[in-house]
Parts: sequence; C-alpha cells; structure tokens
Amino acid sequence: MTRILLVIISILILFYLLFKDKEYTTKEILLGGSIPKTSVIKEWGEAVSTGANSYFNYANDNKLLKDKKIHYILYDDKYEPKLTKENTKKLLNQDNVFALFGFVGTPTVKNILPLIVEKDIPFISAFTGANFLRKEEQKNFINLRSSYEEEIEELIKYLHYNKKISKFAVFYQNDDYGEEGYVSVIKSLEKRKLKLIAEGSYKRNTLSISHAFNEIKNAKPEAIIMIGANKANALFIKKAKENSKFKDTLFCNISFGDANAMIDELGEDTKNLIFSQVVPNYQDTSIPVIKEYYEITNKYYKNFKPGFISLEAYLSAKLVVNALKNVNGSLTREKFLKELEKLPKNTLEGLNIEFKNRQFLNTVYLFTYENNMFKEIKR
Repeated sequence: MTRILLVIISILILFYLLFKDKEYTTKEILLGGSIPKTSVIKEWGEAVSTGANSYFNYANDNKLLKDKKIHYILYDDKYEPKLTKENTKKLLNQDNVFALFGFVGTPTVKNILPLIVEKDIPFISAFTGANFLRKEEQKNFINLRSSYEEEIEELIKYLHYNKKISKFAVFYQNDDYGEEGYVSVIKSLEKRKLKLIAEGSYKRNTLSISHAFNEIKNAKPEAIIMIGANKANALFIKKAKENSKFKDTLFCNISFGDANAMIDELGEDTKNLIFSQVVPNYQDTSIPVIKEYYEITNKYYKNFKPGFISLEAYLSAKLVVNALKNVNGSLTREKFLKELEKLPKNTLEGLNIEFKNRQFLNTVYLFTYENNMFKEIKR
C-alpha cells in the first residue's frame, strides 16, 4: 500500500512539474522578433526596431521593471516565411525567449503558427491584421492593431457612401496577406450588393506589377483597394498616374502598405491617395502618448523619422512593459498574459484601449496626404 501511494505521489509531482508555468528569475527578460531588416520592405523592420527599442531602452534606463531589463532580439527574415521559421526556431530553442514580439507580415506569421501553438508562448503585437490571430481560443495571441477586415470595411464603407463609388478593383500580393485582404474586399462589397470590376496580383518581394496593371486598367475603376507592400503599391500608382484611364481613380492603401515609405517613393504627386491606419496620426502631439513617443524616440534615435509603424511599435512596447510591471511575485508567461489582457483603458495616455477580439485598438483611421501632412478624413 505504501509503495502504491509513493508511486501515485511521484506521478502527481511529475505532472505538476511538467505543467507548472515556468518561473523566469533572470535579470534579463528576452523578447524575440523576426522582421525584414533587408528586402523591398526593409523600412518596416527599421520602423519596428526604432519604435519598440525606444520604449524598451527608456524602461531599462529608468528602471521601470526595477532590477530587470528587457533585451529585444531581432533577426532578419527578408519577409520570407522560410527564414521566419528558421529565426523562430532559433529564438525558441537557442535563445529561450520569454515571449515573441513584433513579427512582421501575414505569410511569415502563418508559416510559424504550428511552432507558436506547440510552445504555447506569448505572441504579442504582430504587424498583421490576419484573422487567424484573432480567435478567442488562442489565449497566447495578443494584438494591438485592428484587423485587415476592419480596415477594408471602413475604406469601402467610406468610398461607397461618402464618395458614391461603386466601381471597385483590387490590387493584391499573391500570398496569404493578399488573400486575407482580397476575401475581405469581396465580403465588404457583397454586403453592399457590389462586385469587383477588375483584379490583379503580383508576387511577394518583387515589383512585377505589369500584369496586374494591365488586368485592371481597361476597367477604369473609380477606386482600387491596394493590398500590397509599399514599393509595389507606389510603382503601380506611379504607372497609373501616367495613364489617362486612371485620371480620377482613388488609390486606397491599407496599413501594411506603409504610408510613410510610399510617400517617400511617390514624391510630390499625392493626389487621389487614401490610407487606412490602425493608429491615430503620428503628427498629432496633442495626444499625450504621441508627444511622449516623439520625446523618447528622439532621445534614442537622433535622426529618427516619425511614422505610423514606429508609433505602433512604440505603443505595443509600452503595453508590454506595463503588463510586466504589474506582475506580482515571480514572473511567468501566464501571469504576464493575464496582466496584458486587463491593462487599464488609459495605459496609452490619450488613447483608449479595450481588449476585445484579441486586440487592444479597435478604431480605423482614414487619411489623405496634403501639403506635406497626413490629414484625417472625418466621417
């Protein structure tokens, strides 16, 4: 009887040790990310690194986490899913990171979903609006931004009801990102009993937009929903502006198009551009957290150019630090995730956060670009 009791106790202890949430007692909290430091969307990687590291450095220098410091490990995946998987394995198995933070892209993230689910590791603030990261049962996935579906719905709603547009085309990247956006466009149009009049796609990490351009031009669309990366979108727009068939067409870009990089590419001709964004105007320093973003980021990056993406990364980093700061006792992943989900609404001063649909921000903003400024479209 005693032997059986000992065996049962041993099994129970083993199960406890296996399933007990690991405590992180080291002085350094390791976060890991895989981003495009090179390739045609390298501006994305630069902006993520700048925004996030500004706040992490500030937190470290001001001892916001007392005796602990954050170290953000970043690897280059060139926006290629195969490299993202290699980088993620390295972060998980070699670096033993506490959480994954700030990954960029839908196809890259989709390729590592099995790894994230298997490891049950916190996966925070990915720069993608994919719906597969917004399922309620996936408790380790936490997003800052609104979904692509929400962005596209707001764009089409505005274009149809405010601008009286009914002839829509779509230009999209031929991968999981483009497919997410394409499906959302069809869904939003069907809601209004509308259909696409043309569509064209291009291959990821290329500027091969000629076929897509030719597929769309003869339809003479009133608006093109652009679900691509900045250089491909900008090249399409440049080419279209030289063609009379696009004389009055509106070119409507969702947030992954990187509005700041596109403006740099396009130069002075910014007529007929609309940008949807998941954060407010980064130029609006009347919002306290944006004023803080300027002050802190300027301190660590003297030549930094403010923008939507680096602001998003900064806000995400601030949420992470606040959640870590609120953990009582020993640090575990489970405690961290719980503290993230219950952060106060005013954590980002001047912006309300509300955690629903696995995301904190639930507003989509629309902008034009006039007189060297982004101007919000009020609706």
